[in-house]
Amino acid sequence: MKKMILTLAIAVSTLSAFAGEENVNQKVLDAFKTEFSTAKEVAWSAGNNYYKATFTYNGKHVFAYYKENGELLGLTRYLSPADLPISLQRSLKNDYEDYWISDLFEVVKNEESGYYITLENADTKLVLKAGDIYGWSVYQKNKKV
Repeated sequence: MKKMILTLAIAVSTLSAFAGEENVNQKVLDAFKTEFSTAKEVAWSAGNNYYKATFTYNGKHVFAYYKENGELLGLTRYLSPADLPISLQRSLKNDYEDYWISDLFEVVKNEESGYYITLENADTKLVLKAGDIYGWSVYQKNKKV
């Protein structure tokens, strides 16, 4: 599960090859249309052995990742800090008050959610993850050059 969330998190920030809907596997298109029939502004991207749909759903920008056989790998969406569970908001305020937020998104796989946040200050860039509502752990820490 952790490996899949990591893969999805990396894919969010590194995917750049776009494909038209006509190039997307029909099984994937059918699965997407079944799951997200009211989606708007759908754009497709192709990665190595997966497809990514970028779309608007219930007023939010969402990314869905599919295997070539139409199986949903997971979903991601960018969040505002106000969208986080209150315990995670409080932890950020108490433990990372000297940082600003440069990126925040949620990853959902099999009804389980995880959160990734990038925090920065003048010297350091931190990526934190939370697999539940009980707190953040350091996923990556880099000194700025």
